Amino acid sequence: MDRILLSTVVYRPPEEVFPYVQSFADYPRYTEHLTDVRAHGDGGVGTVYDLRLSWWKLSYTARSKVTGIESPESLEWHLQNHLDARGEWRVEAEPSAAPPGKETASRIYFEAVYDPHSADPSAISLPRFVSLDWVIGKVKPRLLDEAKGVVRRLVADIEGEPREVELTIHELP
Repeated sequence: MDRILLSTVVYRPPEEVFPYVQSFADYPRYTEHLTDVRAHGDGGVGTVYDLRLSWWKLSYTARSKVTGIESPESLEWHLQNHLDARGEWRVEAEPSAAPPGKETASRIYFEAVYDPHSADPSAISLPRFVSLDWVIGKVKPRLLDEAKGVVRRLVADIEGEPREVELTIHELP
């Protein structure tokens, strides 16, 4: 299993941050490869999201299920189709990280644990002469950059304007 764990500080309390990480419908604003999100449920535990992804000549719909919510601290998810993957958004109050002029701060953690070799080759219509191993080799190095971009754009959305965001990488595949 591979794992990506990164975090950053946002200048808002957890109660203001959590609705943003819980709003899967807004995720296409944070990444260029997620083109559509369809919810099956009310956003709570048990809600399933169809996440339509597009990259290069490939399109894929991941089905993600919310498996746990401890508002405003944690949202856990698990992919339901074609790939063994799970993760968590965690929000922790970190008022000491607030710079002068900011009332408080929180640390947002993004974690994804996945087995790239568990991908079901029949789930993706690959172009002729393209193997799933080739696709995994191309996608895997981009996952960290994608996670960084998502977190940076999420912070801009939460705070209402973009800024230089310092990311702490706790673990890489």
